[in-house]
Amino acid sequence: MINFNVPPYTGDEMTYVRNAIESHKICGDGNFTKKCHVWMEEKFNAQKVLLTTSGTTALDMALILCDIRPGDEVILPSYTFSSTATAAVLVGAKLVFVDIRPDTMNIDETKIEEAITDKTKAIIVVHYAGVACEMDAIMSISKKHNLKVVEDAAQGVMSMYKGRYLGTIGDFGCYSFHETKNYSMGEGGALVINDSKYNDRAEILREKGTNRSKFFRGQVDKYTWVDFGDSYLPSELNAAYLWAQLLRAEEINDNRMNTWNHYYDALQKLENEGKLLLPIIPDGCTHNAHMFYIKCKNIKERTDFISYMMEQQICCVFHYIPLHSSPAGMKYGIFSGDDLYTTSESERLVRLPMYYGLTEDDCRKVISSVYKFFEV
Repeated sequence: MINFNVPPYTGDEMTYVRNAIESHKICGDGNFTKKCHVWMEEKFNAQKVLLTTSGTTALDMALILCDIRPGDEVILPSYTFSSTATAAVLVGAKLVFVDIRPDTMNIDETKIEEAITDKTKAIIVVHYAGVACEMDAIMSISKKHNLKVVEDAAQGVMSMYKGRYLGTIGDFGCYSFHETKNYSMGEGGALVINDSKYNDRAEILREKGTNRSKFFRGQVDKYTWVDFGDSYLPSELNAAYLWAQLLRAEEINDNRMNTWNHYYDALQKLENEGKLLLPIIPDGCTHNAHMFYIKCKNIKERTDFISYMMEQQICCVFHYIPLHSSPAGMKYGIFSGDDLYTTSESERLVRLPMYYGLTEDDCRKVISSVYKFFEV
């Protein structure tokens, strides 16, 4: 069986996890956490990065730091994972879903402005498959209407938009290091803070509402409870696991890109024949090969394709069911405008196996099986 995903593993993870154990410092914000922070801040030219327990809790922190209050509205795409929405629900916001672009599956920037009301406080953009949203237009809209922008860059670590790393463009960026992502710590994530005025509150929020981080830096002689907070910092064991992968981030990225390019080049013939559609990468976007998907004609063909591939011992999967059509989506939000593409495009998309270390033989088998299905 060719799995859809295999969590990344470089071979050095256990060495660093053992080092963390032997240091007798396995709770959060130890040496490996600090190393990960510095690596990401320097690599991505980020003002401040804080590891979190998940991409979800990074989003939770971002929405809290945006000072969203009950009754406020947050604009977001419906084609995303539930975490994007639950972060806004957590702070009491009403969800306003906007249609996506069919080319990138990202939020349609031309539909955002008509969804804005006097209650709108923030826009959450989702960089689907590590391909950037049209951030110039979105940042222009946010500036015009004085709105916060949160980048859900869970899939976008190492991706760029016009030379800037995803997560560093809006007010806040949120990464995921879940086992399905390009770089993993099992469960984990990171919050990117792009304005230093939020640094102190973010540290307090992350450390159960205390000024413990300042205490450990020697800035206060004792720490105490000073504000609302929660426990958003991961263990040192998780950070040590991630550190092994950050040290080989370029190697992992290159390996995934080789697989992505192999798929793309090999399947272009089928696209030229009108049998399927391949991903589109707009000018100015540098993606990270987070996923490789194709689009079938409709949901029936997709269902048949997934079944056929499973018969060939190849696991291919579809992705999100649009949130606005879910029970919680209908409870907490509304869809602004017409659903021209969100549902129809989501029903066509299917993802091929993609992970660090996928062998050339397995890649060729996937491609061969795709051809056999569509050339019948």
